[in-house]
Amino acid sequence: MIDYLRGRVSRVAHDHVVVEVNGIGYRVFCANPGDFRGRDGEETIVYIHHHVREDAIQLFGFATREEQSLFRLLIEVSGIGPRIALGALSGTRPEALVSAILNDDVQSLTRLPGIGRKTAQRLLLELKDKLKDEGWTGAWTHDRAAADPAADAGTGRAGALREAKEALLSLGFTEAEIASALPAAQAETGEDAGAEALTKAALKRLVRR
Repeated sequence: MIDYLRGRVSRVAHDHVVVEVNGIGYRVFCANPGDFRGRDGEETIVYIHHHVREDAIQLFGFATREEQSLFRLLIEVSGIGPRIALGALSGTRPEALVSAILNDDVQSLTRLPGIGRKTAQRLLLELKDKLKDEGWTGAWTHDRAAADPAADAGTGRAGALREAKEALLSLGFTEAEIASALPAAQAETGEDAGAEALTKAALKRLVRR
């Protein structure tokens, strides 16, 4: 199994990056491909989850070991596949997601792309003890501001994503449609884009389908 790739990021797309290692380009799906922008031509490490199914072999990549470990925990939860796990990680910081689970914060979890109330409850049921056992407690456990993806008074990446999601829901789009469109919109508009720019970019993708 592939644990990480060390090479040059040759392309950053809306849902993946291409990492060139010894002349071979590996397509790696990412929660936040924009994390790798600005590294063109530089050697970098992309931490990998090597996902094997009967009909596909896929690579999912992360900028940190922390994200990689959390992704692997998420896909162990019944009903959560790699795409939903990526969507959840695209909507908030790893520490915020962990803190929400440890604090039984269903409301914050349901604000994340692809996470409904039933899925949020499964996350609490199946991951809370695992997170504690693996040492994910500490400063995050009671940090309510960090637990809320809308921290910083609704500003920043998480707040903009939340507002864009709410705007798209009000227009009649489903959670699944939004979960697939918002990460692409974020990659297109950049990390500092506001809710309005994210909503417009996602809307363009949704209406083309």
